[in-house]
Amino acid sequence: MILYSQDAEADRAFVKDVLGFAHVDAGHGWLIFKLPPAEVAVHPTDGAPKHEFYLMCDDLDAVCAQLAERGAELTGEVTEERWGRLTAVRLPSGSELPLYQPLHPVAHSLD
Repeated sequence: MILYSQDAEADRAFVKDVLGFAHVDAGHGWLIFKLPPAEVAVHPTDGAPKHEFYLMCDDLDAVCAQLAERGAELTGEVTEERWGRLTAVRLPSGSELPLYQPLHPVAHSLD
């Protein structure tokens, strides 16, 4: 996954310092981050194909509180959907990174 940013240096620092993701330096400050376990789903659409990226967590309220303590800005209230709880955090570049607590069985821990 690659995030394209209008302020890549600030967004890299945010992912490193605020989200706390482990990383390696691929050279010249190009940080590559280890992501938490991930899943992929394929949904039907009648519109143009698109892709979405969400950071998943087990306890969205705890993650939001922890990020707020680190100075992160949440972009809205947590919304409750039948399948999960959602919000987003604002990156320094101004873009949003969605956060998601699934309320359905998850696949990321399957062998």
